[in-house]
Amino acid sequence: MARRLRFNGTDSKNGGCPAVHEDLDTGEIVVQGTPLTDPDDVAQLQHFGSGDIAVVVPRELLVNHGPKEITRVPKLIDLEEFGRLFQSFEHSAWHLETRRGYASDREDASYAAFVETGSATWDLDSEWCTTIREQTSRGKYVGRVRVTDNPPTTGQLFLLDYAKCNAATGEDVRNVWRSDTDRIHLPAADFWIFDSRLVALLNFDDADTLLDVEVITEPAEVLRYCQVRDAARHLSIPYDQFAAQVAAND
Repeated sequence: MARRLRFNGTDSKNGGCPAVHEDLDTGEIVVQGTPLTDPDDVAQLQHFGSGDIAVVVPRELLVNHGPKEITRVPKLIDLEEFGRLFQSFEHSAWHLETRRGYASDREDASYAAFVETGSATWDLDSEWCTTIREQTSRGKYVGRVRVTDNPPTTGQLFLLDYAKCNAATGEDVRNVWRSDTDRIHLPAADFWIFDSRLVALLNFDDADTLLDVEVITEPAEVLRYCQVRDAARHLSIPYDQFAAQVAAND
């Protein structure tokens, strides 16, 4: 079975070699670089086996994109502190949604209305809508990309209809097919990025219930999530155009 490799980063100015990848299952690090082939150089390497290959990379590559801890110790915050992030961010908040459904949606009356009528209900004066509307009215950017299966699940169809409410608060709401994100190996992670400096990684159980929120501020880690954000936005289209595609597929 092929490894599940995650691209951690590169210091190449044109996006090429050298680079660092990480095995998501074993934690092993894969370093990509220029092979060391000169026999006189290879002869100086200790414990070099016949099947080994040496590569040369800049020191900055490992400093910037290599792991800083053998085992990361998550910094968890409660939902109240997570909610305060939406009050305190300075210029941007962005969300990647990758799950096929959310327990919090299914518990909402608007979800039941959607299942019954095909149209979600919403309250633009709710605490969430009020907060986001206030932030976007100050010129701050709030956006999200929702990864959608083909055919979409009921939960995804609900959120596609509910996007009208998100947009009414000033959010930039977009969708992308899961097949497109799988093609470029985007991670199936739910997270918010605040001001391109703090990542809030949302951890769910198998029943789609939010368990806790992990805060990530280590610059190399944040950079990787920002790269995921940029790729997801590049592949995505506005929610209303996406809804038209879904309708055409029915």
